[in-house]
Amino acid sequence: MRKLLPALMLAIAILTFTFNRPALANKPDGQQIFTANCSACHIGGNNVIVANKTLRKEALEKYGMNSLAAIKNQVTNGKNAMPAFGSHLQDDEIVAVATYVLGQAEKGW
Repeated sequence: MRKLLPALMLAIAILTFTFNRPALANKPDGQQIFTANCSACHIGGNNVIVANKTLRKEALEKYGMNSLAAIKNQVTNGKNAMPAFGSHLQDDEIVAVATYVLGQAEKGW
């Protein structure tokens, strides 16, 4: 029985990965979405329109944009010079790009 347990666990892991792989393959890529839609103004986490409102961790914290909900709202509805992307991107794409931005901010871009 002890010899069968590792083999059984491996089989379960393989089956779980196999059955979940199509869902993973369809998940939007936040980096690709950012590059295609945001990088013209926010290349490297900067802001070419309003220089002090970058996507860097300190600026996100300062302006209350350091949460997934805040970034999703900004991307969806726009604000000031930033256009709204809610009619251009789907909800899961907005979540993906917001998650990417937060992750990059944590890494320091």
